[in-house]
Amino acid sequence: MYLLHSTLNDYLCDQIQLLFSYFFNLSSVPETWSKGVLSDIADITMGQSPSGNSYNIIGKGCPFYQGSTDFGAIFPAIRMYTNKPSRYALALDTLLSVRAPVGSLNIAFENCCIGRGLASIHGKNDNNIFVRYLIKNNRWYFDNINNSGTTFGSITKDYLFGMPITIPEDKLVAMFEHKSSLIEQQIYANEQQIRELQSLRNWLLPVLMNGQATIID
Repeated sequence: MYLLHSTLNDYLCDQIQLLFSYFFNLSSVPETWSKGVLSDIADITMGQSPSGNSYNIIGKGCPFYQGSTDFGAIFPAIRMYTNKPSRYALALDTLLSVRAPVGSLNIAFENCCIGRGLASIHGKNDNNIFVRYLIKNNRWYFDNINNSGTTFGSITKDYLFGMPITIPEDKLVAMFEHKSSLIEQQIYANEQQIRELQSLRNWLLPVLMNGQATIID
């Protein structure tokens, strides 16, 4: 069942991309749109790793994501917790990998702590989805780093904050955000069901294998 939800979420993400392409054809920019940088429209937090002795895998504290190694197709998977978080991302913020591979994106499923390999990006005007897809559709800015030949490529705060962007009219952004948020709500609900089913599977399999329970036809 969770494979079905995952496939559906991939499809729904494609629908948001189609909406973005429909609303914002970046190859033909109207004169009413303006030029700016990413920090004009988003609050950006560069990650910082907490003390190593605060890490645990027993759920003590809050989820901790170090970098893109924690990323899934859409949302990261929890591998580690910390009880001494230093830098935060809020649920549904964009998580951006700032170390190789630079530019990979995920969505924060819950409030979490982010390490040095990540930055969290939050739209300043309730436009999280627009900001996320704007970054996604300007991937070239990060590919320049990945293609530089540096094995351990990374981006600085100034490089990220100064990412050049085109800023459409507020009314158009609001229309896109409203329509796409309805789709993202379904993506999030599907992810919740995926995690619940995976948790049930992880609990049930050992019970069945140990003979503590049997399946009756």
